[in-house]
Amino acid sequence: MTPPPNLQDLIDTVRHDTSTENPLDQLATAAAAVAELEDTSDALLGYFVDRCRREGRSWSEISAALGVTKQAVHKRFAANLADQIIASVPAPTMERFTARARVAIASAALAARDAGRSQAGAVHILIGLFAEPMGIAAKALEELGVTRDGVRAAVQAQPVADDPATPAEDAGAKDAGAKDAGAEDAGAKDAGSAEAGQGALPTPRFTADGRRALRDALAVALELRHNYIGTEHLLLGLYRNQDSPAAAILIGAGASEADARAHILELLRGYQPPKVS
Repeated sequence: MTPPPNLQDLIDTVRHDTSTENPLDQLATAAAAVAELEDTSDALLGYFVDRCRREGRSWSEISAALGVTKQAVHKRFAANLADQIIASVPAPTMERFTARARVAIASAALAARDAGRSQAGAVHILIGLFAEPMGIAAKALEELGVTRDGVRAAVQAQPVADDPATPAEDAGAKDAGAKDAGAEDAGAKDAGSAEAGQGALPTPRFTADGRRALRDALAVALELRHNYIGTEHLLLGLYRNQDSPAAAILIGAGASEADARAHILELLRGYQPPKVS
């Protein structure tokens, strides 16, 4: 194996790339170099993780090769894998969403329409989760003391502007789950989701933060090693974008991401994995 640059090589490169001898300027150059190296390192590992997945290697094999746990691999690479899965699907599809998650998404579109919005944002997805009171997300929200009326009031207090018109293919839920979601470790069921492949619901158009929420839901499913997306993944995905009004509403209501995750994992213990073709 070709040895990587050693410390002295890197120091010399920083000094060469800095136009002055000022140590603060050199520190700034060094910081930029470290950030670039980290990005390159992540991209390098991501490339070979993706190759292993394409060739059918399991997460157990990948984690063993990296010398870390499966949970650590999922947490580090789930977002990148979610982006790759979404980018690989030519048209929007919700085939990996459970039946209750689909109802939540359809309800998000209705909430956006009722609010006079042409596109559904993350806050509307949050409202939509209450449409399935037996879903894991709604149960977790109830345990956390978050109510539909409270969320609606908070949404009205901080209006969300629509994105400029976007093409329908940006609807965000572009194959949520695909095979890379790790079917071998598929976890719990959002009750009633066995009908996930039945009943085509209209796919709404989403704002930028709405699309990100769906992408983050897929990342959460990958991290949990589930081969489907349920309401629980949608809820946890809402926390990922700290700039989203949805995350602010949840945190403002006293429902932290850690508490939501703990409640969801506890609720998941009572379910069996859904059958997703």
